[in-house]
Amino acid sequence: MNIVTAKGLTKNYGSLRAVDNVNFEIAKGECFGFLGPNGAGKTTVMSIIYCYMPPTSGDVTVFGMDVNGKSSMIKARIGVMPQDNNLDPDLSVLENLIVYARYFDIVKKDSLQSAWELLDFVGLKEKSHVNIKDLSGGMKRALLLARALINNPDLLILDEPTTGLDPHSRHAVWQQLKELKSKGITQILTTHYMEEAEKLCDRVAIMDSGNIITIDTPSRLMEIHGGDLESVYLKLTGKRLIT
Repeated sequence: MNIVTAKGLTKNYGSLRAVDNVNFEIAKGECFGFLGPNGAGKTTVMSIIYCYMPPTSGDVTVFGMDVNGKSSMIKARIGVMPQDNNLDPDLSVLENLIVYARYFDIVKKDSLQSAWELLDFVGLKEKSHVNIKDLSGGMKRALLLARALINNPDLLILDEPTTGLDPHSRHAVWQQLKELKSKGITQILTTHYMEEAEKLCDRVAIMDSGNIITIDTPSRLMEIHGGDLESVYLKLTGKRLIT
């Protein structure tokens, strides 16, 4: 069963074509990655999937529903971890989760219980009453992940989930994502980290200049083209992956 299907997906910003007639399918329970440098079109594709912006043309369905007509129903079943930190700086760690839960009409009693469970999951329980501005970069990323899970989503969108993190924090996030996958949560992530794609993704779509060059498992790509994923990217696009 496919959670996401895109056919002929195209997105223009004026005269700029950010995504050019791409096709892909993402299966239930899969971790699917979009691999490419900044400006490749990865974030634009993700934004269309979680109904932040409409496609210029093409068909995109999520949970079998059209993103153009069923955005509210789709959003209710999706958790989004954005690339940029958009946590509320005036609230504590715990308050950020409880306030965000209101967008999903989750009553405070239920959101409070879920928030404590999620803070424990991401290792922030001891920081529950700390103000956002006093958190490290790794802690903020962990809280963004917890917030993305507050509505118990069927699909988790992860836009550059470990950008800017030190190796220890990056591996901690990877472990959390692997645990979520073991529970059957479908994941879609963008990344320019080769190791991240190799460690987490069942399949990756290699993107360049708004196009999907190929889709396959990391191991299969490396077997066919030789070398690591960075070498594969160079062979397929003629470019080095500049982040």
